[in-house]
Amino acid sequence: YDDLRYRLLPYIYSAAWDVTRNGESLMRSLPLEFSSDIGARGIGDQFMFGHALLINPVTTEGAKERALYLPGDHDWIDFWTGKRVRGGQSIKADAPLDRIPIYARAGSIIPFGPYSESASAKRDPIELRIYTGASASFTLYEDEGENYDYEHGAYSEIPIRWDDKSGLLTIGNRRGKFPGMLEHRTFRVVIVRDGRGTGVASSSEPDA
Repeated sequence: YDDLRYRLLPYIYSAAWDVTRNGESLMRSLPLEFSSDIGARGIGDQFMFGHALLINPVTTEGAKERALYLPGDHDWIDFWTGKRVRGGQSIKADAPLDRIPIYARAGSIIPFGPYSESASAKRDPIELRIYTGASASFTLYEDEGENYDYEHGAYSEIPIRWDDKSGLLTIGNRRGKFPGMLEHRTFRVVIVRDGRGTGVASSSEPDA
């Protein structure tokens, strides 16, 4: 889980910026996120982490699986296996001791950095995992990671958009700058599917 946290730093850092800039919440309950889904209204032990990841804690000692609800009228993708599951239903998910059930919302872009141990580390290359099934957008946020200069405009944003109908990924021009910023950013694009682009490790063969 430590390795997962470090690899998710680009996603977490960008989500935290969304909290600062737009007043978003990093962790959101299912009744709040899916207010029109009747099945989600009584769920109190699952939560969204950012806009893409559905987290399902396991609190029963010795459990090997747990029941959970997948909200909405869209698909969810098992983070560990890449298998796609239809939303709007309750399922039983495998929950071995070393693997909490995590699902990514179809129509999501999740950036994974290399292993690092601080927000100020130069995270390159970035692996962009594309969870297809709907169009998606993501803004990759970066700053120096060790001061408050972002409050004075020292940060950058890179807009990223996935068009699901055409299968086209667009990486926009970087906006802004800060001291020590990487002049060039490398992206490895992975289209997630069953057995590909899964888990903590980097994908050995990116799609682009």
